[in-house]
Amino acid sequence: MLTYDLIVIGFGKAGKTLAAKMAAAGKKVALIERSKAMYGGTCINIACIPTKTLYVAAEKNLTFDQAMAEKTAVITRLNAKNYAGVSAHVDVIDAEAKFLSNKVIEATANGEHQELTAETIVINTGAVSNILPIPGITTTKHVYDSTGIQFLEQAPKRLGILGGGNIGLEFAGIFNKLGSQVTVLDASDIFLPRVEPSIAALAKQYLEEDGVTLLQNIRTKEIKNEGDEVVLIAENETYRFDALMYATGRKPNVEPLYLENTDIELTERGAIKVNDCLETTVSGVYAAGDVNGGLQFTYISLDDFRILYSQLAGDGSYTLKERKNVPTTMFLNPPLAQIGLTEKEAKEQGLPYAAKEMPVAGMPRGHVNADLRGAFKAIVNTETKEILGATIFSQGAEEIINLITLAMDNKISYTYFTKQIFTHPTLAENLNDLFAI
Repeated sequence: MLTYDLIVIGFGKAGKTLAAKMAAAGKKVALIERSKAMYGGTCINIACIPTKTLYVAAEKNLTFDQAMAEKTAVITRLNAKNYAGVSAHVDVIDAEAKFLSNKVIEATANGEHQELTAETIVINTGAVSNILPIPGITTTKHVYDSTGIQFLEQAPKRLGILGGGNIGLEFAGIFNKLGSQVTVLDASDIFLPRVEPSIAALAKQYLEEDGVTLLQNIRTKEIKNEGDEVVLIAENETYRFDALMYATGRKPNVEPLYLENTDIELTERGAIKVNDCLETTVSGVYAAGDVNGGLQFTYISLDDFRILYSQLAGDGSYTLKERKNVPTTMFLNPPLAQIGLTEKEAKEQGLPYAAKEMPVAGMPRGHVNADLRGAFKAIVNTETKEILGATIFSQGAEEIINLITLAMDNKISYTYFTKQIFTHPTLAENLNDLFAI
């Protein structure tokens, strides 16, 4: 049996960063990854990076083939870079990992097995597509999840997307721009229910103006083939496509781990249960990233690394309790970024608040960009002067939101923005007026 100081299962953001850092500090570290195509983790290979590369390629009016070639080049480069950066000091083991007991891992590759053990083990296996119990969803030809659809050889003429969340809408915009006729079928009766209603309405308007069909309250009963067509049978209608993508959420990837051989417990939602230090119910075994049931973002996985490193090599002071505000961005066209509370949430909490919304059409930089779509909205506490939340829907929103996050984390009064000096002409300079509430 091979003995290490640290074993990491999965090449995701938290795991790879921790493995490299601990190895650099002189620890004997093994990182087990079952697929060479996943060096670097989900984000680099099948999520954030390839989809944003496709998004940018589509915006540059590249052809489908050109966009896919660009995506492949980027992920190939980053995949290799990640392997090189970690393997210099870490034993990277290409194998399937499963627990034999609390601290013993079996790594299997090409029919060969080896056992490993360590006092500290980190599970970083990410998440997998959530498959709804819809008859035919896994057996019908030309039906894909968000990974499979990235490897099509040509753009489908008619693409159906099951699910109107972040992933579904992002792919809707990409494939629409790459030439597909896109229909989004969402089970919810409200479009973007967690977004400010006025801004959600704008997002819906822009997607429809770009040619995407958005359908709400669709209850899918069955998916099947008729010839090469994909037929989706809903309660009151039948839809026909050349390809169908399901974007119905992602769930923690725990099944291959054989956790039943351990004392590691799961939550009711199937995630690995962890405490504020990300330690599981087995001492010395931790879970980081999507697998622990937290927010499914790469930057949260990176923050999980900070917690782990604080516990394993620092003073232990950084835990989930210290995590502050988490911004998000939905990569529509334009991007839609959010932080904190919506106006509805502030009202429901009984907070003394004020709100202000400004259209991008009134901003000089919008005219310079020849793109007047979008709006800014802010919610502030009129008594404490703190920023409660904001929504930025414009070009550059994914960058601007980080300024507001910085202010919220440091409890900077919203009035500070009214006198901050910004460069001109920029979209960010409109924070001067936005916070003049």
